[in-house]
Amino acid sequence: MCREQSDIAGRKMSCGLWKETLALGEDYLSLCCTSPRPAPPPPSESAAAMRLLAQKMEKQHQATLHSHAQTFLRQCGPDPCSSLRKVMEELVVDGHLNWGRVVSLFAFTGVLARQLQEQKGMKPGLDSVQGQEPGQEPGNCRGLAETIADYLGEEKKDWLLENDGWEGFCKFSRSAIEVRQDSSMKTALFAAAGVGLAGLTFLLVR
Repeated sequence: MCREQSDIAGRKMSCGLWKETLALGEDYLSLCCTSPRPAPPPPSESAAAMRLLAQKMEKQHQATLHSHAQTFLRQCGPDPCSSLRKVMEELVVDGHLNWGRVVSLFAFTGVLARQLQEQKGMKPGLDSVQGQEPGQEPGNCRGLAETIADYLGEEKKDWLLENDGWEGFCKFSRSAIEVRQDSSMKTALFAAAGVGLAGLTFLLVR
């Protein structure tokens, strides 16, 4: 009975982690796709932290991320979500996941969502020609957010739990903010994501 209760608790925790990851993905991708309209307040501390760090990473690696997204869209075919899953696996091809790589995944997917929106004629800050309501999340954002949630919240849930879930990410974010003003740390702030970005390059050009 105790084992059954433990299994049930584990499933509930896993489901909660997936939902939290989905909410985080939807918030960040919606932010990317609705700019320059004013964004609603982040729904959680982890969402606020992801907005801050992923946008900072996009700014630092703007040319690389935008080039990768364009290459991705030329090669992904009609199902970008399946191709995004392959990119996620490539980001941790060496078996080492860390918060820097998680941030790089969100940053890349945000750029990708924005470019998908532009391809469909839905310019950032404008409503869809298909009648999208102001502030409504574009459909491609939901699919991409679910892909992130499926990968991080299910396949990598053990790693997330070992690293205190998204509360652990908040701790990482606070540490990153503390060192941000240190000039000796500026170029190393997201060094943990570097191998992931290199892996992304390898995947897209091979």
